[in-house]
Amino acid sequence: MKIKRIVFFLAIITTSCNNSSNNSGNSIDYNNPAPPAISYTIVKVYPHDTSSYTEGLEWRNNSLYESGGNYGSSKLSRYSLDGKTLQSVSLTKEYFGEGITMLNGKIYQLTYKEHKVFVYDAGTFKKIGEFEWPYEGWGMTNNGKHLIIDTGGSIIYFVDPETFKILNQVSVNNNYGPVSSVNELEYVDNFIYANVYETDTILKIDPQNGNVVGVLDMSGLLQKSGMAVNLQNYTPNTGNVLNGIAYDSVKNTFYITGKLWPALFEIKLNN
Repeated sequence: MKIKRIVFFLAIITTSCNNSSNNSGNSIDYNNPAPPAISYTIVKVYPHDTSSYTEGLEWRNNSLYESGGNYGSSKLSRYSLDGKTLQSVSLTKEYFGEGITMLNGKIYQLTYKEHKVFVYDAGTFKKIGEFEWPYEGWGMTNNGKHLIIDTGGSIIYFVDPETFKILNQVSVNNNYGPVSSVNELEYVDNFIYANVYETDTILKIDPQNGNVVGVLDMSGLLQKSGMAVNLQNYTPNTGNVLNGIAYDSVKNTFYITGKLWPALFEIKLNN
């Protein structure tokens, strides 16, 4: 099981006196108002690969591309909404697959602690290159020009896809200050959507300044699948938590899932 809990528990210790989890300070910043809630509607529920410890999710070419983690079972896969696997490549056992994104016909895949980034041809899944990354790898997306990467804290990095040089960075902040445990990312219409690890929260972030401008509360999502689910198997203690955000620009909907979840949710934001 992936161990990201040290950062998370330090965040809890430092925020035990306020009402906002995963923040590093206790004082309210009145110049940065509390982000509004974003409501959503479930459009449809699809099956999800219960062997995939979801780390990255992307929708392209009428297919879902997914990076699954864990040592010995990490992989990069493409599958249809009915759950059929269309392509898949496994990572060797010393690598823990993390966030992915697709840009200019290439798929970039982070690894957790191995400081490697693998680059694949998006059509064939053949590995065509790799880069070094100095930090832990968590989530990744892109804005059409730069790769956007986080490392499990509050910092989001903007990276050159050809050299992997860090070009810029911002700190994710809400009205309580920096937000830690930022994880899986998706760039949509000039905003970044991000899972907060081990919570049921998805943040909407302004990439210009890192400010959180909206919050989705996904509590109870798995129970809404209509499937027979033992919820005790999907708690922070098990690690099988909400993670995975993909966007369908044609339908203007999001696909949301979690680690080893049996269900993938298509949702539409209401505001």
